Amino acid sequence: MGVTDTMKQMRRSFDGSTMLMKIIWINIGIFILLRVSAIVCMFAGSPDFINIIMSYIQLPSDPAILVTRPWTIATYMFAQYDVLHILFNLLWLYWFGTLFMMVATQRQLFALYILGGLGGAFLFLVCYAIMPVFAFHSAMLIGSSASVIAIVTATAILMPDFRMHLLFIGSISLKWIAIATIALVLIGVTGNNAGGEIAHIGGVLTGAIYALRLKRGHDITGPFNRAFDRMANLWNRFASTVWGSFSSKAKNSAPNQASGRRQYQADTTPPPYGKTPTCDDNDREVLDAILDKIKKSGYSALTPQERQRLFDVSRKIK
Repeated sequence: MGVTDTMKQMRRSFDGSTMLMKIIWINIGIFILLRVSAIVCMFAGSPDFINIIMSYIQLPSDPAILVTRPWTIATYMFAQYDVLHILFNLLWLYWFGTLFMMVATQRQLFALYILGGLGGAFLFLVCYAIMPVFAFHSAMLIGSSASVIAIVTATAILMPDFRMHLLFIGSISLKWIAIATIALVLIGVTGNNAGGEIAHIGGVLTGAIYALRLKRGHDITGPFNRAFDRMANLWNRFASTVWGSFSSKAKNSAPNQASGRRQYQADTTPPPYGKTPTCDDNDREVLDAILDKIKKSGYSALTPQERQRLFDVSRKIK
């Protein structure tokens, strides 16, 4: 199998995976790229050049630098450089993301991941701009921790009595895991990674706002998903126009074909973002009814049959 075939197979696997796994694979891919870049820089005789590369991915606390690198608001939340950092973040994301998907959709997971990262970035920038303790200091923020802890917090609020089995500890409710995580974050504010811990607090606040508003019937990820849909539709129309123009030119420049030869035209228009062909109306009605019950009485009020039904329907939603 050649490199091209391997790349195609990897792309098919990525396209067919869940949103949770897509986020995880993106984090892993960026981590590998950064590590490979560091190795190349070292053998090229410029080991410090990786710091320059990182400066274009990390979120700077200095507004003067940020205005020249606005994309770092998004790139920082998908990048990790330390092995333990990415290991902890992705394990936490996988465990709690899987539970989150039992009471939410993949679109909500992706939106909350982004909003958690933005919440962490906002609090990080504000604190460095106005708090005296950070005067004359600058920092760089990197990592998906704010996004992950937003999902952890939201899951714990939506499913407070759901129990997880932890090594050396045993069975424990999600609410206690979330409380312990938040406590460690608050303690860490006084440590060497104060900026990172402040971003974590921003993620906690974002996850809490999402879950508490959702319990009242308001989904704060809705505007984000609608905006994402509009951008995706614009991109689809642009891609279709460009591809149609390219196909037209190629057809006009091609030699005349034999009249008896069949010609096929593939539909190149990408499917709409969020389309779920495997989930029918009956499944959506069941899912809505179960989610309404969770909002009113909590996840613990579900019967074993309802929990299984929720899990089965949630797996159908792409």
